Amino acid sequence: MTVVGLIAEYNPFHNGHKYHIEKIKELYPDALLILVLNGYFLERGEISLLSKKDKTAIALAHGVDIVVELPTLFGTQAADIFALKSIEILQSLGVQKIVFGSESNQVDKLKKIASQELDPSFTLKKEQKNLSYPALLAHSLQIDEPISPNDLLGISYIKAILKMKAPIEAVSIKRTTDYHDTTSCNAVVSASNIRHKLRENQDISKYLPAVALQKITPYNEELFWNILKYKIITDSHLEEYIDVVEGLEFKLKKEIYHASSLDEFILKLKSKRYTYNRIKRMLMHIFLGHLKKDALLPIDAIHILGFSSKGQNYLHEEKKNFTLPLKRIQQSPIYQYEKQAAFLYDLLTKTNSLAFEMENKPLFYPTVCSNESNQK
Repeated sequence: MTVVGLIAEYNPFHNGHKYHIEKIKELYPDALLILVLNGYFLERGEISLLSKKDKTAIALAHGVDIVVELPTLFGTQAADIFALKSIEILQSLGVQKIVFGSESNQVDKLKKIASQELDPSFTLKKEQKNLSYPALLAHSLQIDEPISPNDLLGISYIKAILKMKAPIEAVSIKRTTDYHDTTSCNAVVSASNIRHKLRENQDISKYLPAVALQKITPYNEELFWNILKYKIITDSHLEEYIDVVEGLEFKLKKEIYHASSLDEFILKLKSKRYTYNRIKRMLMHIFLGHLKKDALLPIDAIHILGFSSKGQNYLHEEKKNFTLPLKRIQQSPIYQYEKQAAFLYDLLTKTNSLAFEMENKPLFYPTVCSNESNQK
């Protein structure tokens, strides 16, 4: 049996994610699939359109065998931390391969870039200050074109594998959509495309399975903005939060009084140095209370969100070989941040996510044969 890992946010779960799972099963018919799932608040500073519980149930229904949590503390950080902690979790569970989407689908090229980045002699050529990070990295490596978003994330996964010397093979699947595209109407489009269409009140039913469409939960953007404003205005130690670089706390305090919306506030903060996504990520850390001192806490436990019959058997048979415990540590700062995130997510969405965290009971999805699955 091949133990395959995948890492996802499912914001929302769409036909491309379904294809990803199906393609893994095609490549490795005997595979056991372990998903590291980012939950309520996401890597680019977004709020999830699906609850963690619903994403877990949808993943299990579409063929994933074990779903484990990527803690919010790490899932909201930049790609390298997001990837490092995800790979750490997958390695602890005995994963042999990680399969990810890639625009280029050239794993050897991505491995070469990852090795170059990790070389102690490598430095970004920051004299080109008007370039985005992907373009700057490409320029520094003398690559003709900016590196695409999913290739960048794949490079982060490979760097994590190399750093940890993990016995995990990186495998890519050709991505058929452009992350930046918001106009395509093909059956498979990116999650960002779907979110754009949703904001424009367009029909998105053809782009995702019916069960995912039914579970989409809009969040209260105005409430998020008001809570964030209150936090920035009243907190006298903004510099203690992740991604608030020295001096930026003063600009936050100044501009918050002159912005009438979140987008306007971000644009007031945006510069060549601070990109849109970087600012969104920083504001999310302020909203969630993520402190710099906790940014690189070690993973202290694996939290199982759900499993199939096949996954349950694997956990039972292999748990003695896992390098991290499968039981949450109640006093852990990581768990405290997770409860806090669930509480705030409930405020924004009127879901019951905190109860799911407190109940701490994995979802179970019985493994069925393919013909039974097709009848459901």
